[in-house]
Amino acid sequence: KATVSVLNWRHPGTPRGYRTGGMSSRFTDDDEPSKRKREDDEAEGGQPAKKQKSRWGDADDEGAKGSEWDEPAKEETTPGRKSRWDTPTPGKNRFDGGVTPQRSSRWDAPPTPQTGTVGQFEETPSRWGAAGGATPSRFGDTPSRFGATPSRFGDGGETPSRFGATPSGFAGDATPSRFGETPSRGGAWDATPAHGGATPSGARDWEPTPQRQAAGGETPTHMKWDAGAGAMPTPKKTKWDDTPMGAAADATPGTVTGATPAGYAGATPAGFMGATPAGFAGFTPAQVQEMPPEMYRQAKVQMDTNARNVAFSDEELDELLPSEGYEIIPFPESYRPITPARKKTTTPTPFGGNTFQLAEEAPPPGEGPSAAARIDVHELGPDLPPLKPEDYQYFSELCNPKPEDEMTKEEYRRIWIMKLLLKVKNGTPQQRKNGLKHLTEKARYFGAQALFEQILPLLTSRQLDELEGHVLVKLIGRILFKLGDLVRPMVRQILIVIAPMQVDSDFYARVEGREIISNLAKAAGWPTISQALENDIGSDDENVRNITARTLAVVTNALGIPALLPFLRAVCQAKKVSWLKRHTGIKIVQQIAILMGCGVLPHLRSLIDTVQHGLLDEQPNVKSMTALTLAALAEAAAPYGIECFDNVLVPLWQGVQTLRGKNLAAFLKAVGFLIPLMDAEYAEYYTEKVMPVLLEQMKTPDEEMKKIVLHVIKQCVSTDGVKREFIQHQVVPHFFKHFWVKRMAMAKRNYTLVVDATVAIAMKVGAADIIDKIVHDLNDENEDYRRMVMEAIMHVVEEMGTADVPEQLENKLIDGAINAFTEQAAENTDVILKGFATILASLGNRVAAYLPQIIGCIKYRFNNKNAIVRQQAAELVSRIAATIKACDGEVQLGHLGVVLYECLSEEFPEVLGSILAALKSIVNVIGMTKMTPPIRDLFPALTPILKNRHEKVQENCIDLVGRIADRAPEAVPDREWSRVCFELLELLKAHKKAIRRAAVNTFGYISKALGPSDVMSTLLSNLKVQERQQRVCTTVAIAIVAETTGPFCVIPSLMNEYRVPETNVQNGVLKTFSFLFEYIRETGADYCMHVLPLLEDALVDRDPVHRQIACNVVRHMALGVVGLECEDALVHLLNLVWPNIFETAPHMVNSCVEAIEACRVALGPGVILGYVLQGLFHPAKKVREMYWKLYNNIYIGGQHCLVPAYPKIPNEGGNTYTCAEVDVFI
Repeated sequence: KATVSVLNWRHPGTPRGYRTGGMSSRFTDDDEPSKRKREDDEAEGGQPAKKQKSRWGDADDEGAKGSEWDEPAKEETTPGRKSRWDTPTPGKNRFDGGVTPQRSSRWDAPPTPQTGTVGQFEETPSRWGAAGGATPSRFGDTPSRFGATPSRFGDGGETPSRFGATPSGFAGDATPSRFGETPSRGGAWDATPAHGGATPSGARDWEPTPQRQAAGGETPTHMKWDAGAGAMPTPKKTKWDDTPMGAAADATPGTVTGATPAGYAGATPAGFMGATPAGFAGFTPAQVQEMPPEMYRQAKVQMDTNARNVAFSDEELDELLPSEGYEIIPFPESYRPITPARKKTTTPTPFGGNTFQLAEEAPPPGEGPSAAARIDVHELGPDLPPLKPEDYQYFSELCNPKPEDEMTKEEYRRIWIMKLLLKVKNGTPQQRKNGLKHLTEKARYFGAQALFEQILPLLTSRQLDELEGHVLVKLIGRILFKLGDLVRPMVRQILIVIAPMQVDSDFYARVEGREIISNLAKAAGWPTISQALENDIGSDDENVRNITARTLAVVTNALGIPALLPFLRAVCQAKKVSWLKRHTGIKIVQQIAILMGCGVLPHLRSLIDTVQHGLLDEQPNVKSMTALTLAALAEAAAPYGIECFDNVLVPLWQGVQTLRGKNLAAFLKAVGFLIPLMDAEYAEYYTEKVMPVLLEQMKTPDEEMKKIVLHVIKQCVSTDGVKREFIQHQVVPHFFKHFWVKRMAMAKRNYTLVVDATVAIAMKVGAADIIDKIVHDLNDENEDYRRMVMEAIMHVVEEMGTADVPEQLENKLIDGAINAFTEQAAENTDVILKGFATILASLGNRVAAYLPQIIGCIKYRFNNKNAIVRQQAAELVSRIAATIKACDGEVQLGHLGVVLYECLSEEFPEVLGSILAALKSIVNVIGMTKMTPPIRDLFPALTPILKNRHEKVQENCIDLVGRIADRAPEAVPDREWSRVCFELLELLKAHKKAIRRAAVNTFGYISKALGPSDVMSTLLSNLKVQERQQRVCTTVAIAIVAETTGPFCVIPSLMNEYRVPETNVQNGVLKTFSFLFEYIRETGADYCMHVLPLLEDALVDRDPVHRQIACNVVRHMALGVVGLECEDALVHLLNLVWPNIFETAPHMVNSCVEAIEACRVALGPGVILGYVLQGLFHPAKKVREMYWKLYNNIYIGGQHCLVPAYPKIPNEGGNTYTCAEVDVFI
């Protein structure tokens, strides 16, 4: 029987099965040139060519690949079999007759016969066939245009083709190619890089580099490809033996010195530290270290995928299929697989000329990279995490560790630190936690130098992902806290690594960097920090000076401004040093103002005196930096501190009148921030004086100047003393002429500044005047410009309303808003929708005349083929439903409800979510009874949508279902509500918190409509699931059901469920009680005694989690029943809670302390003091620490209540302890 599948074709009578899936087109057989050659062979020999088993299919014994380059092979004297590449075959082509025309090239030199030497192009021993058989190729019998041509390399050999062995020009030194023995054209890219020897005379730049020779002129390799006929069996070929491909002749290619060049195969393996990691053929360890993380992961996945999808070997086929009774069948004529693009093209890399390509096939078992390059987890120890390739250079000593008795003390510490760091970097959460703990506790034992010599290089690795970097930064922070002043010798090295984090693009990285620098400053002190950064203050590199200024600003924030003020004054006012130091010192003050904000107020005058001389400095850069620093100080001190700036007002004003370019921009910015600090009359005076300069600079093409002008205009216009007439006549015309242009809408930052300045002007001038100037631009053809106009109008209407908008302007505004809504094409349409809704809401009843036009536009867009257009229409309905209702548009809302109901079959989830949100808005506005379609028709359409897993659809659908359950539960059958409960259980697994919260609230509404029994049975069964998040959400839902329907409906079922001997169920019941008492508060006083036996059992359970959750229950219960005469129950529970204060788990200790604090509130501090006095003077230190912690808590919470509770102590000699006032009070 014949069995045919996609991957394996088997036919009775064949000795092999064959796996064909994923074959490249070069492996196909029986195309036209091959058929013609087979017919010619049969015509000459009288019988068809004998077939031999091959890994890739049929192989002709005598056949060769026909090509225009074919010629008869030269006579050879070397003994051995002849391969099909060496057999002359006449072909019916334009060179018929067996004579190949000669091309004039460097390959045309006549071959010289050899005797007794293995030729580089002779037959290679095959492991597939016997002597005399053709060497099988991965390419099968597919003819190639890369045939044999005469060669000057070797005797009787052909010139190798593009895919063949690399010509070397020396006897016996052929280098195998990854593509087998297909002949090649040869070239500089096919040559084996030489280690020694001279380049052949006359060689050009692109010719091969001479090859390294061993004794006797042979290449020192031991692969089967180097042996001639009759040679002894040699190991199999692997990808490590392929010819590296270089980037230039006469040199080892690559960007890394000494690197093995990367080509179609891999690098030659070396020792452990010099080896290319497994799976990264073509890269040296240094290049793997520099490889970006994303590229590294992609390359590793591709290598693994390639290794898993190689074709079956003959041995594997023998194991899978019987070796007799089968024959190999050819490929179908119609089979033309597509060659993967990665086999033909190279991938650009950041390593110069080197390229990375995946290996053609995975190495056989036992071969491949050296054992030193393959690190197994078990070689490092069972308790250590795996070692990544990029970590080799940091943790190489763990692979071949010395015995402990042979290590010195320093080596032992280094290995210990290395193991802990490996756990922190690559370990599981538990391993990482243990590693952090041990490194922190042993920090002073290890020493700062030993620790940071290994931590800092890891932090500079390019392969470090976000989590690993975050953990290492956290480790440094903890170590600094432990080391204290021992860290001083390593301050410079730490700052070199940590300081650049302050300019990182990630906000959290910047925060972590500032935190470490702050801790380092507190540990090492200011003298050590200043000595470490002394040379960087005057560095020629602007980036270094910027980072240094930010670092010193953080240090100032940590140590205080007074500690660094003498240093800042010396640096900023130094005249005999380079201006770079003055520039950096002034920049430090600027960064201090940005970082500390209003914290500079106590030292504002000192800081201004420190930098004010820079306004008169001869260097323009120092002048501009001083002005920017004054602007930052004014911004930080606003609205106070104008009197501190008296000395700089005159230089700033003179600079505004005389300077140009960047200096003028900086001075204008400083004046702009100073004017809001002034009194009204001075602000008006300076605004009128500076405005001509601003109006002149509006014409400038410089974008930075435009930004500063906009900012200064906003500051000046917002000042109280500036009059409306001045702004309307002097500022508004020029402002709209130069800034309300389409070009300003191209950049987000520019158009934000324009909008903010426009709103500030509108606050002075009035909304109608400003809207009238820009409303016609809502019809502009540029969408970005329309969006900017709509955003400005939206903010103006939000701030000032539309009360002063006349009817004519109202018509323009509505028409422009409708046009902007209908013409929007981009997906980012939130501004248009929000602006349209804001305008309609502000106009109120005045919109009634425009409702038919607006609703008609919305209905028309619901029929649009574009999903985005339909989504925009639905979102607009959800935003303006309340406005339509205010205009007596219930009928129109009913029509829209029917249209939306018909759209519930929407296939795009984003659109469906918007439709559900619109339906929810209409239901909220017109009510359940007036809703069309009726709820009984709408609800069955919502139930299937609950299964949709899109977050937007889930959230809106659950909200709508919950609203129906709350307001119209009778419209839905009880059976349907039960079905909804089961659907809601699945939604408790959602990732988005809003979805889980909506599902939990809906349970409460359904329980009110359906009754708690059915809902409780569904929820209690969900407590048995393994997923913690689902169980927690279930407990919250049960608590909400109890709050909605009454605790008496839920507590009996919960107490009965606690009897189930399953940890998850019991923990879930306890957590439910915790939420329940939190929600019902004082109502819990009626149920304290009923749940007391359950809490007794939980508080004495062996499981600490049981006791922890029970302590939470006691806390919520005690806080809810304060003053409701439940003291006896609370004292009983306190006796069971108290023994848990000596637990070691942090969560358990926190829960226990919180329960005791809640009992203090309910019972009074005096009761708790009676427990605490027993252990305040205990001989055990840990006991005393815990008792003093509790005493401090009750002292902070109620020290005045402790006075009557203190014990009476008799007088002793001269010491009088009696307090008569307290006795009288008692």
